[in-house]
Amino acid sequence: MSEPKPPTPTPGDTYKGWLFKWTNYIKGYQRRWFVLSNGLLSYYRSQAEMGHTCRGTINLATANIAVEDSCNFVISNGGAQTYHLKASSEVERQRWITALELAKAKAVHMQAESDDSGDECPAAPPSSGQGGGCRNLEIQSTLRTLGSKVEDLNTCNDLIVKHGSALQRSLSELEALRVSGDVGDKMKQVTERATLFRITSNAMINACRDFLSLAQSHSKRWQKALHSERDQRIRLEETLEQLAKQHNHLERAFRGATVLPSSFSNPALGNKGGVPGKGDASDEDDDNEFFDAMEDPAEFITVPADPKYHRRSGSNASGFSCETGMDDQSVNFDELSLASNPESPQTLELEPVRQRRTRIPDKPNYYLNLWSIMKNCIGKELSKIPMPVNFNEPLSMLQRLSEDLEYYELLDKAAKCQSSLEQMCYVAAFTVSSYSTTVHRTGKPFNPLLGETFELDRLKDCGYRSLCEQVSHHPPAAAHHALSEKGWTLRQEITLASKFRGKYLSIMPLGSIQCLFDKSENHYSWKKVTTTVHNIIVGKLWIDQSGEIDVVNHKTGDRCHLKFAPYSYFSRDVPRKVTGVVTDKDGKAHYVLSGTWDEKMEFSRIMQSSKGENGTEGKQRTVYQTLKAKEIWKKNPLPEGAENMYFFSSLALTLNESEEGVAPTDSRRRPDQRMMEDGRWDEANAEKQKLEEKQRIVRREREREAVKAASTPEEADGVETGTEASEVSDETPYGPSHVPFQSAHPDNYQAMWFDKFDDPASGETLHVYKGGYWEAKEQGSWDMCPEIF
Repeated sequence: MSEPKPPTPTPGDTYKGWLFKWTNYIKGYQRRWFVLSNGLLSYYRSQAEMGHTCRGTINLATANIAVEDSCNFVISNGGAQTYHLKASSEVERQRWITALELAKAKAVHMQAESDDSGDECPAAPPSSGQGGGCRNLEIQSTLRTLGSKVEDLNTCNDLIVKHGSALQRSLSELEALRVSGDVGDKMKQVTERATLFRITSNAMINACRDFLSLAQSHSKRWQKALHSERDQRIRLEETLEQLAKQHNHLERAFRGATVLPSSFSNPALGNKGGVPGKGDASDEDDDNEFFDAMEDPAEFITVPADPKYHRRSGSNASGFSCETGMDDQSVNFDELSLASNPESPQTLELEPVRQRRTRIPDKPNYYLNLWSIMKNCIGKELSKIPMPVNFNEPLSMLQRLSEDLEYYELLDKAAKCQSSLEQMCYVAAFTVSSYSTTVHRTGKPFNPLLGETFELDRLKDCGYRSLCEQVSHHPPAAAHHALSEKGWTLRQEITLASKFRGKYLSIMPLGSIQCLFDKSENHYSWKKVTTTVHNIIVGKLWIDQSGEIDVVNHKTGDRCHLKFAPYSYFSRDVPRKVTGVVTDKDGKAHYVLSGTWDEKMEFSRIMQSSKGENGTEGKQRTVYQTLKAKEIWKKNPLPEGAENMYFFSSLALTLNESEEGVAPTDSRRRPDQRMMEDGRWDEANAEKQKLEEKQRIVRREREREAVKAASTPEEADGVETGTEASEVSDETPYGPSHVPFQSAHPDNYQAMWFDKFDDPASGETLHVYKGGYWEAKEQGSWDMCPEIF
């Protein structure tokens, strides 16, 4: 169902709303309040300025209106003024275009009538301070003319009264005269006064005739204008009805259509050409600084499939092989059972499920300028930047990794899929869902200490349990292992590389994520995209995810190519957009995915593909005909008051909750993190420095032992080089920095619960869980754990 649209006003009525106006290359499009009234389009920086300050006005009677694309349009009056405008949507742009065209037609019509009646309208638009237009000047001129005629009538009336009285006195005197020699003088006087009365009477009659003629003339014009207004209103109602029908038709026809990434194998496409200079340069700077990304041209698009594909048929009408047809049947079954009917929780659980907390103490309002700390660190190694807890959130990086399991139901559904291609769709949706918690999370997590662990035991609640461990400190790396009763295993090893360039901070996760399914023995792997924190210098911090992900099934050769579009102020796409295509080992496309990483994802089956017209740079685009899209994932709403609790999700609120029986190295036992959660930030900063210094001392001791055990002087020299690297700070902004350790024995540390493993399927080396943790927890035996807090 489409949203109800407000009625487009008739020309002459006032139409107001927000539009984006191009200013210059530095500030780009800026949001402005536009008012369309009496054939004039004016704009202001805000609604409050309407009473006193207008930033510009353009007369539509002499203007040209041109549409550039789905949201952009241009208004120009021949070169003196040009407005490049952008609406929030195609529907909003059409409302403005309709209102502007009707207002322009009305202004031209009124100007032509004014010329026919002899009243000239000034060609140049009046200044906004005069507060009127051509029509107002015409009315004022007519009123002045009628007023002067009334004054003439009053003057003539006074003269008639005066000369009439004089004539009456002369006639009375003439009757009283006797016949004498002065009769001739009296007759001459009467004749003169009678002549003056006649002249005055004729002037009175002419003035009345002019007034009557002028009043009748304008009365006809105003009556004609009234009829024209009524006709315009009727035509406008008909136009609105037609537009509503067309909009509903287009919405039904293109519902589910999406734009797909440009290439699977070659992500380096040509950048969008520069935008010609346009607009005014007088607007102010905004607080927020936008990081503008170049928009890649779309090479693949999707359209709704032919209706014949929606009807089940025994013949292979779509041209797919028998294997594909069988796969389609299984997919339809899975779509009904999985996409439409989410799995219900276990109802036969005998033990009561633990009630977990739903709130944490509100974040204190301690202000600290990040730029005051980082302004002297541009271009330096990020590991040398000490960071207070004021920029942290009360969770560690290990707990942030565990948050990837918030939408574990996607993997539960994937484990039940009969088709490996549809299973790929759920795995791809799971990779996207892990970023949904980051949209408002501008605080950095605590950098884990070496040997720190975090367990997430949700076996009774959700059927899985998870364990993370910090397995290396230089470079910092964390290993994660999750095992589910539903038949899947998730493992990952993540190392973060950071880059700070003053305006923004880029965080590039290195390492691999793998997911294995017991029943099908499918083995998937993928990597993470780049996270960018904007407005480090000034403005409100905001986060963007950008890059490409290839999810690979090493058993079948299936592949899903996902593209996270970077935010661009000039892009017509929705922000935070993600698109993807699922292909088999032969490169044949079977599914398309589309959505946003902060809201939801949909998937639809491809029924037919064909080569379309050439897109930008002469590259031919592929058109996919798809079935109706189905929602595969949707973000859970944030808990009430999340803005005061670091924008934590319901799962994140429980991660640092105290639990009995966890290892002494668990992140929940970290004192500085606990103090920060309780709002004692000064104490947390002091405790954090103690823990960092303690870790440096332990590291130096390990390196001295490594020096003693070194068999050659070269190895000893290598360890000393590592000692220098250990002197730097253990904290980096928004994640640890990737600073390679120079020693031949990095960290000289053997992980407690993970061992290095060379994966033959993906060809990668990572730490995998070697077992023993949950058994040690059951026995309460933590003697082997180091003391790190």
